Order: sequence, then C-alpha cells, then structure tokens
Amino acid sequence: MTNAPAKISLEDCAKEVAQAPKPYLVFLECGDAVVELFAPRGPDTQGPHDRDELYIVTSGNGVLTRNRKEIPFVNGDVLFVPAHMPHRFTAFSDDFSTWVIFFGPVGGAKA
Repeated sequence: MTNAPAKISLEDCAKEVAQAPKPYLVFLECGDAVVELFAPRGPDTQGPHDRDELYIVTSGNGVLTRNRKEIPFVNGDVLFVPAHMPHRFTAFSDDFSTWVIFFGPVGGAKA
C-alpha cells in the first residue's frame, strides 16, 4: 500500500510552485518514481541528474539543450533526458512549466 495521491492537480501544484522559494516542488514519491513541477524563473541552473527523467511540458515553449543539441519544444511535448546527461532549458517563455518525472534506478536504465 502507498500513501501516494490518486490525483495531482496541475492548477493546485502551479499555485504552490509560484509561492515556493525554489522553482520546483516534489508532489509525489512512490517506489522508484518522483514527480515534481518545475517552473523556472530566470535562467535554468540545473545540472545532470543521477536518474532518467521525462519532462511533460504543461505550458509555454522554449528550447531544451541536451548534450549540446538544441531541441525546440511546445506545450504538450514529452522530452527525455537519460541519467547523467548535461541539459538545461533555454529561450523559454515566461509561462513555461513542466512536470518532471524521475524514474528507474540510480545511474539510469541499462541499454
């Protein structure tokens, strides 16, 4: 049995992140999955993570620079970044936000 919520509201989470000191908050941790909402204010300063991650863009648009390759994105796109790969969001709109889902083992999935 888990205490994870059955539903996470984007509207409610966005309000919480807007009031938070950091540009993200974790809203679910269950097994090997972590779900947060990320809404950067100013430059994206994140570094590589130790787990694979999916981004599901909830609003806005911009560019994901992933391992020095620029990938344009818009609302509704799903982006993947493997563990330990350098990445950051650039040229994003003021309304940009994205679900972030960290999953799988530390070190990422073995291909």
